[in-house]
Amino acid sequence: MDLRTIKDLNLQGKKILIRVDFNVPLKEGVVTDATRIERALPTLEYILQQQGTSLIVMTHLGRPKGKKDSEFSLTPVAAKFSELIGREVIMAPDCIGPEVKKLTTDLCEGQILLLENVRFHSEETSNDPDFAKELASLGDIYINDAFGTAHRAHASTEGITKFLPSAAGFLIEKETAFFAPLLENPDKPFVAIIGGAKVSSKIGVLDSLLKTCDALVIGGGMAFTFLKVLGYTIGNSLFEEDYFSVAENLLKKAQKKGVEIILPLDHIAANKFSKDADAILIDDRNIPVGMLGLDIGPKTLSKISTVLSKAASIIWNGPMGVFEFEKFANGTIAVAEMVASSKGTTVVGGGDSVAAVNKFGFADRIDHVSTGGGASLEFLEGKVLPGIAALQNQE
Repeated sequence: MDLRTIKDLNLQGKKILIRVDFNVPLKEGVVTDATRIERALPTLEYILQQQGTSLIVMTHLGRPKGKKDSEFSLTPVAAKFSELIGREVIMAPDCIGPEVKKLTTDLCEGQILLLENVRFHSEETSNDPDFAKELASLGDIYINDAFGTAHRAHASTEGITKFLPSAAGFLIEKETAFFAPLLENPDKPFVAIIGGAKVSSKIGVLDSLLKTCDALVIGGGMAFTFLKVLGYTIGNSLFEEDYFSVAENLLKKAQKKGVEIILPLDHIAANKFSKDADAILIDDRNIPVGMLGLDIGPKTLSKISTVLSKAASIIWNGPMGVFEFEKFANGTIAVAEMVASSKGTTVVGGGDSVAAVNKFGFADRIDHVSTGGGASLEFLEGKVLPGIAALQNQE
């Protein structure tokens, strides 16, 4: 991928305007998980190490719907950011306007200014060119390191690149370095593990991965649509009737391409969707009436283990069961451990699977854990991400 990166630009003596993804969870005005801030630090610290640079940081927080809302103010984020980077972070009252312009003009070498939530202005999400131009006027060079919003054509991610020399930060560079080969030329054998509740939300990913993968593991609630298409009984399990023909076509396409499709061979089921329900092993693909599958069973895990043991590349997106319920988390935990133990290149993308590897303590043993839920899904679908496309072929 021909991506212009931060190291391609001379930053010395410049005010660097950077878009990050500090959309972090808050509770009672305190950041409860600073992972997204931590992931941006290598790029931010690199900029500050260049002679004469200062930093103007842009991000969004939550969904304030284009209006100023104290609930979504970045003031608590500024405090955590300051603590992590070990420098004072000046908090701007807005992201545009004369007062903000003065703050950026007065910035000295090594200083950091955090702009207020860009989504306090509806022009951000509508990618208004005048708003993008006003943001651009605050700095000399633009860096995008917000992979989590790269699938959005917003003023601070795409529009702004029309007005300033622009490049990717280290995080976006790393995300694309791991995802792009999986869609173009992965090390073989390449195994994709796709889970989650619905076929409808993952069909684009499944279809895209068929082009390069050797085996495709389908788990979670979405597996039941495929099992029902194949004629198995699924009891009261989740399925999407509208996607029967789509599932059928995908199975035919896989067979034609020689891609092995791995569906559950057994299940951990229950008589109700509840964390208190009794977990019952169904030692068969068929689920009896009155029961619903909530996790994969030991035979399925054994099959997945055999396939993953030979893999040179693995992508995992989506849990294998209802991992939020302790009794039905074993399949997801076991797959997380298998991925973490693989000798191949391992990539985990998507909100729930990322949450699972973090929750169960496997993240540091995986080559790349993506920061972008929707962005990683769209990347895997082979879609153009506007925030990344804008950084390609920059003159």
